[in-house]
Amino acid sequence: MKQAIYPGTFDPVTNGHVDVIKRAARLFGRVIVAVHEDSSKSCLFSAEERIRLVKEAVKGIKGITVEGFSGLLVDYCRRKGADIIIRSLRAVSDFDYEFQMAVINSELYKDIDTVFLMTDKRYFFLSSSIVKDVAIRGGDISGLVPPAVRGLIQEKVSLLRK
Repeated sequence: MKQAIYPGTFDPVTNGHVDVIKRAARLFGRVIVAVHEDSSKSCLFSAEERIRLVKEAVKGIKGITVEGFSGLLVDYCRRKGADIIIRSLRAVSDFDYEFQMAVINSELYKDIDTVFLMTDKRYFFLSSSIVKDVAIRGGDISGLVPPAVRGLIQEKVSLLRK
């Protein structure tokens, strides 16, 4: 059976991410959702919080494991014996960056393939950045993220406002 890894910062995990995770589990049977711990992005949540939120969001989906990782993704893939990287695409604008990453990953690790999954049309507009921006401005994010994520975002945002 193929071992697939779906990497990301997941700051926060959204309903779009969960949709891709569910479909990846159907396609590959076993998927590691790999939360990048030392992201260059400015994260609202700590690595531990992001891992916990992803675990909560995927609870009950068969074949899913959630772990943190640091360093190069391809090194993590080697350690895990993974031969597939899953990346999600929302729109054409995502493709350039994701294509470049797929090419460099295959240069660094010849035995890895990248599989692109289109986000369900309900989530084409959705990104973690948009979720954070809407939450910070007091908007309703209930249809954008799993319930456990919504509660923690609201807590974080209220702390930021103080």
